[in-house]
Amino acid sequence: MLFWVIMSGFLDAIHLGFGLVTVLGVMAMNHKLKSHQFFEDDLSDFSELRFARAFFYFFWLFWQIIISGFHVVSIIIRPSMPIRPAMLSFRADLPSSHAKAILGNSITLTPGTLTIDIEDDLFTVHALDDSTLEGIISDEMPRQVLKLFQSEDRQVISDVKIIRKKKLV
Repeated sequence: MLFWVIMSGFLDAIHLGFGLVTVLGVMAMNHKLKSHQFFEDDLSDFSELRFARAFFYFFWLFWQIIISGFHVVSIIIRPSMPIRPAMLSFRADLPSSHAKAILGNSITLTPGTLTIDIEDDLFTVHALDDSTLEGIISDEMPRQVLKLFQSEDRQVISDVKIIRKKKLV
């Protein structure tokens, strides 16, 4: 709410009052949602999350977003727009549904990729070109997510399949 107040510049009672009611409503709804277990392996809290590692992960992901953003811009400004879109499916051996959600959201936050579906441990991702697939196929991003929850370093993804549309001539 503080961020909104700073960015909007509205400091009158009506806007602050509506903002407070909205924040309280969202907090109440979130409290009810947290009491419901959506998945078998749902953590009721983030007790397994390694918070020191999360600090590092935030900056690592921010850097990946910047690098990917420049890559997508370089594709856009070229007249030929050298894209080679693909769908990627893979299995990710992660410890919980929270870890899977973090991986899916991290992929989507990175320009040039979009998580289409997560079903159990099967991910479906759309990518703009081969370069945007690199961080997933090389297992770099999935391993960074695993490190948020476990100290072991192991292979996370398997059964990688890249599906491309055939060119029509």
